[in-house]
Amino acid sequence: MDESTSQRSPLAPIGDLYAEICAEFSRQGALGVLYVDCTALDEVERSYGENAHAGALAAVAEIVAGACLEVLGRREPLARGEAGRGEVLCFVAREPRDVDFHAKGLPALERAVRDRVARNAQRVAYPYLRKLPVLPIGCAFVQRNPIVAALSQLRLGMDEARDDARLNAQLARRTRRREFLDVLIRGGLHSVYEPVVDAKSLTVFGYEALVRGAEGGPFGTPLELFGIAAEEGLLFELDCQCRRAAVEGAIGFPEGAKLFMNIRPTAIHDPSFQPDALTRTLERCGLSPADVVFEISEQESIDNYEIFREARDNYGKLGFQFALDDTGAGYASLEAVLELAPEFIKVDRAFVRGIDQDSARQNMVRAFQAIARDMGSRIIGEGLDTLEELRTLGEMGIPFGQGWLFGKPGPLRADGG
Repeated sequence: MDESTSQRSPLAPIGDLYAEICAEFSRQGALGVLYVDCTALDEVERSYGENAHAGALAAVAEIVAGACLEVLGRREPLARGEAGRGEVLCFVAREPRDVDFHAKGLPALERAVRDRVARNAQRVAYPYLRKLPVLPIGCAFVQRNPIVAALSQLRLGMDEARDDARLNAQLARRTRRREFLDVLIRGGLHSVYEPVVDAKSLTVFGYEALVRGAEGGPFGTPLELFGIAAEEGLLFELDCQCRRAAVEGAIGFPEGAKLFMNIRPTAIHDPSFQPDALTRTLERCGLSPADVVFEISEQESIDNYEIFREARDNYGKLGFQFALDDTGAGYASLEAVLELAPEFIKVDRAFVRGIDQDSARQNMVRAFQAIARDMGSRIIGEGLDTLEELRTLGEMGIPFGQGWLFGKPGPLRADGG
């Protein structure tokens, strides 16, 4: 699995192996079919071409081949699905009386493939996808009926394996949704806090609250949390829990520091987020509106700027402030800056990384700085990793920086409570 996708052996189409598989099926008397649905990898072909797609399928085939060696002690015939189908199939001929294979061997092979796909996900996806999508896996067992053509039975076995993979995927999705809902209902999220630092004095200006799930669990990171929330239509519910965790974790917040709280634009329609209700919640935690900065991600679209500006003004009258996050990460950056006129503009890490050695990045940040100055906004450089980057921001007159230079995000209190 260490070679690049371009060096992987091509996967033979199923049509080239029908005769061989049917002959072995007829000789042995039974056939196990293992199926991996790779339809989700069609995106690779659409974006990078058929050779890249073939390489990704070959990577999946190598995983299946490794599982065969692990469970069965030998390689078994592998094939790419019929024309137009993104799938990898494995065929294991056995005697009908081989009860252990039907009851234990084939299920064990399926589990081994599933585990290996999970462990090698990055290698299959690289360099085309940031994350490997779900590849449903299933299996079927067919006993040879000499009255029926072997090819007909082979096709039946393939169809049964496809149905099994589809059912397994549905069951897994249902389980994952229930587990995710349980996390939301039980409030199983917490916040860690990343400092926002004054670039000149190196003192802490504020902390950004970042949501986390249970460490080591299936929803431990923001990427995992928001990924499943988007798939299941639960983004609003997750956003509510993120805001709750941000405030609850800030009890005993350092006096004079700003709490940067990420919100989705739709939060302004949440009854519990209305100014009066939110102010009462903050008071219970020892915070005031003047302590809070709402972060709106540039990557989250705002459907109606007029309505959002009206809400922003209502919050602003009470002392709340706004920051535009990830500025520069997408095409809507300048429009969002101009329409929202936030108190803070957080420049995306892509423009800050290596800024001490890159005049082009410096010029881009200066452009944001000029806009911010005209609007009365202040710049925060995100993603700082080195002191040189921080010093450069300070020399350019950028007031604040944020990043792992100041340590990884953590709880505000030693007990994390």
